[in-house]
Amino acid sequence: MTLMIGNNSVVSIHYTLKNEAGDVIGSSEDNQPLEYLHGSKNLIPGLESELHGKSSGASFSTVIPPQQAYGEVRTDLIKEISKDLFQGVESVEAGMTFLAHGEDGAEQQVRVTAVSGDEVTVDANHPMAGMTLHFEVEIVDVREGTEQEIEHGHVHQPGADH
Repeated sequence: MTLMIGNNSVVSIHYTLKNEAGDVIGSSEDNQPLEYLHGSKNLIPGLESELHGKSSGASFSTVIPPQQAYGEVRTDLIKEISKDLFQGVESVEAGMTFLAHGEDGAEQQVRVTAVSGDEVTVDANHPMAGMTLHFEVEIVDVREGTEQEIEHGHVHQPGADH
């Protein structure tokens, strides 16, 4: 009997992810398939929605707009801050990433996008925010999640409980 992907299914997929220009920006091709627990918000909503109801062996291509992926770029997450805040960092350069504390105290990753004199522009948007994502997906396996996986909200590897 073929199991269809639904909530609490453990799904294994191979994927290739491309941007609008057709450049590959992610792939599981040379790795193990990506495993996730369906319905636990472990994937972007648009891809999870496309997988729902499909079964092992299926292959498909899909285009996911920013609203169903990592969202649009939020300008309120782009800030100019003083270079003095980077204590202990010898040279701050565009492209570097840091963990910072947001206004609510929560840790968030920020990317340095520009350095001008004593001012540093940082961006806390997801690196793929604002991007339309093009996926090619092959469903490798579908199984029912274990009680523990469902309780924890993610897949457990064999012999591990976390």
